[in-house]
Amino acid sequence: MNKKILSIVLAMLFFPLVFFSEEKQENSEKDKSSLHHEIVVTATRIEIPAREAASSITVISREDLEMMKITTVLEALQEVLGVYVIQNGPVGGTGSVSIRGANAEHTLVMLDGVELNDPITPSRSYDLAHLSIANIERIEILRGAQSTLYGSDALGGVINIITKQGRGNPQAHLLSLGGSYGTFLNSAEFGGSSDTFHYALAASYFRSNGFSAASTSYEGNEEKDGYSNLTISGKAGLRLRKNIELDLTWRTLKTKSGIDNFGGAYGDDSNNTQLYNAFILKGQIRHLFLQNRWEQKINLSYLEYHREYDNPTDAAHLFDADRSKFESQQWKLDWQHNLFLDEKNTLTFGLEHQQEQGQSDYYSESILGPYSSLFPLKKARNTGIYVQDQIRWADRFFATVGVRLDHHTQSGQAVTFRVAPAYFIQQTGTKFKASYGTGFKSPSLYQLYAPETTWGPVGNRTLQAERSTGWDVGIEQSLFMNKLGLGFTYFASEYRNLIDFDYVQGYINISRASSRGSEFSLQARLNNSLHFNASYTRIEAKDKVTNQYLLRRPKHKLAARANCDFSRKAHLTLSLIHMGKSEDMDWSGWISRRVAMPSYTLLNASFAYDMLHKVQIFLKSENLLDEEYEAVKGYGTAGFSLYGGLKVIF
Repeated sequence: MNKKILSIVLAMLFFPLVFFSEEKQENSEKDKSSLHHEIVVTATRIEIPAREAASSITVISREDLEMMKITTVLEALQEVLGVYVIQNGPVGGTGSVSIRGANAEHTLVMLDGVELNDPITPSRSYDLAHLSIANIERIEILRGAQSTLYGSDALGGVINIITKQGRGNPQAHLLSLGGSYGTFLNSAEFGGSSDTFHYALAASYFRSNGFSAASTSYEGNEEKDGYSNLTISGKAGLRLRKNIELDLTWRTLKTKSGIDNFGGAYGDDSNNTQLYNAFILKGQIRHLFLQNRWEQKINLSYLEYHREYDNPTDAAHLFDADRSKFESQQWKLDWQHNLFLDEKNTLTFGLEHQQEQGQSDYYSESILGPYSSLFPLKKARNTGIYVQDQIRWADRFFATVGVRLDHHTQSGQAVTFRVAPAYFIQQTGTKFKASYGTGFKSPSLYQLYAPETTWGPVGNRTLQAERSTGWDVGIEQSLFMNKLGLGFTYFASEYRNLIDFDYVQGYINISRASSRGSEFSLQARLNNSLHFNASYTRIEAKDKVTNQYLLRRPKHKLAARANCDFSRKAHLTLSLIHMGKSEDMDWSGWISRRVAMPSYTLLNASFAYDMLHKVQIFLKSENLLDEEYEAVKGYGTAGFSLYGGLKVIF
């Protein structure tokens, strides 16, 4: 870490401390200087205190989202320990994450438990670029292999986005924001509850003129790539009886993005666009039996994606044009049982059945003539059964042990397991934790069924599931009457049977990879007015076939954030993200080559002032240092940006 970065971090910590050291706190004010003990659900599928979870988990609360003044889930993940965010160009450009060095498709993304990974993408990944924070309560990030509870795609970890549930008297939140790059946002949220009914509704519209996706640092890139996003979402619930509840969650979004042909010189394209539509629906029945000792949850969910790309000829591309369409659907039944046997033991078991299908159509024109490729409708099904035992002993020892069996219609059976113990010493505030588990990922529809081309085979129906094995050990320490929290974790993962493309054989199970590293976190609540968080991740992720480092995985990542409240009306947030050196591929020449990507540092800030009890104005700035950098080789990034807005609560 260079001296410049260190000095910024120290300033973020000590300047606010000096500034507020004279502040007097009213005796009647509730003490907020202690660290919060979050309730998490993703680690075990049932709500537990975070201190009982042996898994490595990070929670981004609604309070955090409010302080950061961000607009998308992708932005919220930038500071998270062990998570690497990748986006091609401006807002709306393809966005993905890597957890602990795993591939992007090895992260399972969920919304209220609904799997969002797109069945028709080549590797069944999820594009996080379009998911706004409208109506979102919190985000839980679970690191490490989690297939025992969540099945396929969870080799590297799970991101579970949990939406708001209406509570109390009806209340409306209105927000308007505007600023750099012609950015404009309007959003409205409305929710409340009664004894038997709760509801939370939200709508948001985002628009930005953006900047060139292909970086303007290279010749031939000038046109701005704009973006628009309309999101409507909601959650409602009804208690039919004392022991029966119904819940319904839905979310729909329609977006339009300007994109470029590729990154680097002359990658610009003035009329290349993407339309991205999604619809998510989930219904749940919750039933309690045996004096609330047996809980059943039956979840039915439906997911639909529709993507279109259109790139007609233009003055710079007189003979080149292409258009394509991708459609996919997914249905899932999840029947979960929780048996609360006694205070020391909870047994969770269940059945999941999932069907996915997808199809696509591609057409292009060039000086070589027209070309078309049709991917006809294909389907796949997966059935899984799982069981997990959660143990608590003397409020000191906590452990989960689980096993799962899955059967995929094409790739066959997969057995996974996970063991995660933790030991807590109340007198010293010390927690020791460890986990060991396995994961798998079934082949995607495209990898299985993509039709043969003139140049050779693509899809391969004999593909086997990808596999992973991972473990971690760590310690968490609370100090100074729970005002300071420290954490350290060492982790290692091995990936085998990875699916890669071979120009002669098509998709085959050939690759192997490994990742190992360490994570350090610090949380400080110095007083009611000053909170400080910092995290550091060091990772080495390698391709075990070539012995080269995996692309776009910086060895070092540092994130720090200071939140300051004063006069109970003004709120200041400073955040810093430093990404170390990494490697990427340069595709601009006739032959691709591996290149080094320099490190970079981003400093962001936001300031909010409560004019009235329920009226707030705010300013936020991104990239205060106006750093010129690339996260993806050849693609543009935002410079110094300034935004302002107004929030009103009724």
